[in-house]
Amino acid sequence: MGDITLALDINRAPGTVANFLEYAREGFYNGTIFHRVIENMLIQGGALTPDLQAKPTRSPVAHEAEASMSNLRGTVAAARTPSDPGSHTTQFFINVVDNPRFDYRDAESPFGQGYTVFGRVVSGMDVVDRIRAVETSAQGSLPRDVPRVPVLIERVDVLDDGADESDAE
Repeated sequence: MGDITLALDINRAPGTVANFLEYAREGFYNGTIFHRVIENMLIQGGALTPDLQAKPTRSPVAHEAEASMSNLRGTVAAARTPSDPGSHTTQFFINVVDNPRFDYRDAESPFGQGYTVFGRVVSGMDVVDRIRAVETSAQGSLPRDVPRVPVLIERVDVLDDGADESDAE
């Protein structure tokens, strides 16, 4: 569908960015799909193959939502299990609209701890918008929001990981 270029915020989410870059350098994301598409919310990927099989991951990274940016349109956040803020490994989502309900609010409840924003789309939002418009359905063990035709992440290239803000494409 096209290229999406991200700028990663190592200052606000250093552990999440380091984790993403490590997986990207290893080629982990190559051949995975955007497996969850909610037209007026987000597109999510980074763990499943086209046959909806999860790739093995390392241990989760620390939750960093308290210091991260807001979940605004075009930002990239670490996906996790809603009830477990410390469960992020490889999955990420791109906000296709402003999603303030995903921002950190308090540490008392897992649901108030938000989702760590670790970057933003710097080019390719037109591609994101094309992905958000694909037809979805239930597939395999996933009850809904799976693209009928797999949206493949062909590869993730790390363009520069030595600056304060890194680009990944």
